[in-house]
Amino acid sequence: MLDTLEKPHNPTERAGALLRPVDEWFRSRGWKPFPFQREAWEARLKGESGLIHVPTGAGKTYAAFLGALMHAAQDQTSKRLRILYLTPLKAVARDIQLALEEAVSGLGLKFRVEARTGDTSAHRRSKQRAAMPEILVTTPESLALLICDQDHERHFSHLETVILDEWHECLGNKRGSLLELSLTRLRKLRPGVRTWALTATISNTEEAARVAVGTNDRPTIVRAKLHRPVVIESLLPDQIDTFPWAGHLGLKLASKLLAWLDPERPTLIFTNTRSQAERWFLTLSEAKPEWREWIALHHGSLDRKERERVEAGVKSGTIRFVVATSSLDLGVDFAPVDRIVQIGSPKGIARLLQRAGRSAHRPGETAFVLFVPTNALELIEIAAARRAIDINHVEPREPLIKPLDVLVQHLVTRALGGGFTREEILSEVRSAFSYRGVSDDELDWALAFIRDGGFSLQAYSSYRRVELDYGVYRVRDARIARLHRMNIGTIASDASVALKFLRGKQLGYVEEGFISKLKKGDRFLFSGRVLEYIGMQGLEARVRMGKGGATVSPSWHGGRLPYSSSLSRSVRELLENIDHAQDIEIRALEPIIEAQRRLSAIPRARETLVEIGKTREGNHLFVYPFEGRLIHEGVAAIIAYRLSRFQGATFSIAVNDYGFEILSAGDFDFNTTLTPDLFSSENAIEDLRSALDLTQLARQRFREIARVAGLLHPGHPSARKSARQLQVSAGLLFDVFRRYEPDHPLVLQSENQVLGEQMENGRLFSVLDRLSRENLIVRNVSRPTPLGFPLIAERLGARLSSETLEQRIERLKSTWRSN
Repeated sequence: MLDTLEKPHNPTERAGALLRPVDEWFRSRGWKPFPFQREAWEARLKGESGLIHVPTGAGKTYAAFLGALMHAAQDQTSKRLRILYLTPLKAVARDIQLALEEAVSGLGLKFRVEARTGDTSAHRRSKQRAAMPEILVTTPESLALLICDQDHERHFSHLETVILDEWHECLGNKRGSLLELSLTRLRKLRPGVRTWALTATISNTEEAARVAVGTNDRPTIVRAKLHRPVVIESLLPDQIDTFPWAGHLGLKLASKLLAWLDPERPTLIFTNTRSQAERWFLTLSEAKPEWREWIALHHGSLDRKERERVEAGVKSGTIRFVVATSSLDLGVDFAPVDRIVQIGSPKGIARLLQRAGRSAHRPGETAFVLFVPTNALELIEIAAARRAIDINHVEPREPLIKPLDVLVQHLVTRALGGGFTREEILSEVRSAFSYRGVSDDELDWALAFIRDGGFSLQAYSSYRRVELDYGVYRVRDARIARLHRMNIGTIASDASVALKFLRGKQLGYVEEGFISKLKKGDRFLFSGRVLEYIGMQGLEARVRMGKGGATVSPSWHGGRLPYSSSLSRSVRELLENIDHAQDIEIRALEPIIEAQRRLSAIPRARETLVEIGKTREGNHLFVYPFEGRLIHEGVAAIIAYRLSRFQGATFSIAVNDYGFEILSAGDFDFNTTLTPDLFSSENAIEDLRSALDLTQLARQRFREIARVAGLLHPGHPSARKSARQLQVSAGLLFDVFRRYEPDHPLVLQSENQVLGEQMENGRLFSVLDRLSRENLIVRNVSRPTPLGFPLIAERLGARLSSETLEQRIERLKSTWRSN
């Protein structure tokens, strides 16, 4: 198809000539390229790098790939790696491979397309190491492992294009930082390599593009003038409790959801946590036994074969409903899926858009979402989210700034992959956007750290990972090389153990911390079944089918989703104009709104509501910034610390996404202390340090940093160390550094990560500034209000009691109703 092409000298004409076979292939399929696709193809053929920002389901994959493919097709004699396609999800690598193979075959090219992930067999990886395919689909971690190879220069010697799929998933985390550093190596080997990033849900596109292409290139941004409507409807409860609390609706709307579901319309049912997915799947499948073959469960802890079975069933149409977590947010193209259900607030606009895009996954089609609240106040959030989507107000993803633990890991990778000189690596590292400001001193510290462990660890040979050989840093020790390859990457998770039936069938993985608390005979929900715990057999937890209900609930790392700044802003704007709101959700909430007005107030523009009350528990201060749980934890800690300086007191704190409560068991006059200075951002960091046990929090966080930096190794898969063992080892290292090197960069990073979480990259400062400027609407209340009651429920839920939380809450409400 390419042999008869003329080669015009004008770049635009040349691009048009090279794209003629693509046009013919599209016509043969009954397709017509979108303008943004052609713009991206031509940009790549002109030698540009950039970012493609278009809605989910619009054709981003072919927009990035076909320009790169036709560039590579100009020389089909070189059987070397030409296109590297990076995906953050290894589970979708196979689907991407099939999509790319379809294009290669359709254009009559003889290029091989293969995938290389943690699931790729050793035999296949060995063959690839000997002879790379022309097109490779892989993950950031697998790329780092390739760079560990002594002959990785040969692997990438003909590389022309790197494609970064779902780029927003790598921004703002260490995984993205590691990928940036890996890309600097590729660009050093192949200065002409071009980078194209793909994203659908991001607002800071210019910054995201600069991060993707590095500091030595200027990105082109391709946008689509495509409007993909998103319709959001809500499943409303028949009755609204004027005293809502987190999770109070529970599974009460399951019967309504079952009545709404239609087997003729395939649906993904998204939850925010794995334990929530388990409960909803069991409830729906038990209520509709005739649907058992049509309904399935999908989350990251299930066995890979089970996940693949479910994905294949959705594509083929044999599975009509899937209860899933974020494991299905990205990647896999489920064209048959017609509708989406979101259970509980998505806590962010981008997350909701990403999930909505899984329905009718075709250009121009309307995405449909049914929202199922888990508490009544979440109806405000979904109404606000709908408004944010209408004006395209989506959250940014900010890159991390030079995390040194990631730099240390990359330096060992580079030393293992043939070695480097100081001048060479400094130039490489500074070409990464996130590391453009790394200083000579920081690099020299990192080099000394990998060479001899730095000042504190230089007496221990096990920390001498790299040797300086005539100016070249290299790894000589085979044991160190093996350990590094086994532990490469930055993904943090608690240690997990395999879960198996007595006869050996594997169900998936659960976290070690959960298993360690189980007693023989305990029953828990997993993989849609009630399982009975038998005991540990080696490194595996053995179970059998349980009788009766679950007695304990499994928990997983990272259970709570953060509340985004965009959603926070939209919620506040909605409340400011709630009298004129016509949203069906707001009308349904009228009993709560009227009760809040009657008992207290609803904040307007440039107002912050504060409630003060007294009960048998003590004196209560409720503040409602509507900024999310993490921010409220930081603000509440600062305010409590500042209040304690007015008057000695012991406070307990409760937070949720709407506000926080500070409770004093003794007498405390909150009215006299409520001044704008209480919320000032001045000295906020110092006050937060004083309010939190920063050293202990940093000590806990240090385990993750020590693992990424190569100070801790979970061990061989057949002899894994427990989470407790790793935490003890990390704590010892942290204490040594604190004692002998108080300014140790990794200790400071640990402290800064703790502060960064509470401050959300400076967002806490802006929140305090807003609170100090706004009018404080102070209301003295005789009983908790609809906004205050969920905070009391949060506190009650943390107490040990023979009563269920629901029983305690109902008893508490009955005492108020009788007053």
